[in-house]
Amino acid sequence: MRRLLAAVATLFILLGTTPPAAFADNPELRIETTRGPITVELYPDQAPATVANFLEYVDAGFYTGTVFHRVIENFMIQGGGFDQEMRKKTTRAPIKNEADNGLKNQRGTLAMARTMEPHSATAQFFINHKDNSFLDHKSKDRRGWGYAVFGKVTDGMEVVDEIATTPTGPFLKDGKEVFSKDVPQDAVVIEKITRLDG
Repeated sequence: MRRLLAAVATLFILLGTTPPAAFADNPELRIETTRGPITVELYPDQAPATVANFLEYVDAGFYTGTVFHRVIENFMIQGGGFDQEMRKKTTRAPIKNEADNGLKNQRGTLAMARTMEPHSATAQFFINHKDNSFLDHKSKDRRGWGYAVFGKVTDGMEVVDEIATTPTGPFLKDGKEVFSKDVPQDAVVIEKITRLDG
């Protein structure tokens, strides 16, 4: 289907007209989790650096075996940075924050997780469980940069809802508290993320 749409879009270009937005070549991926699959569409036109970065991690198999380690109902589910033993994975250099792209942190959108430093995102991402306008870009300073949206769930929001409502708490390792809260008590593992666009 994606090849057919690409061929039709090429025909529009050859005819000297602009193809409709429906033929945009946005990558589609499936996030396979232990709770079920989540299909997402990425937006390279609005977030080119973020999408390229995410796809590099996907193609390298980086996310296989990582977990959703921070889950807050009616907020978001965050993953892609820790394995099941809560060991942080080594990442590439941080990327530019593209939160000023006009996309909003609405229910079902994918956005990059980061520290308080605006341009610190690497591999971790989150899926908004509800509309979170307070995470949107407001100004180009430390407090207003916001969190870059780069895609949206197109199928499997029921899986996101199930993950978001799973019981959470602290994570203990060798009797020591590694995370104080928000960790699913029954691990939610990302088995793999694969492209669906060929």
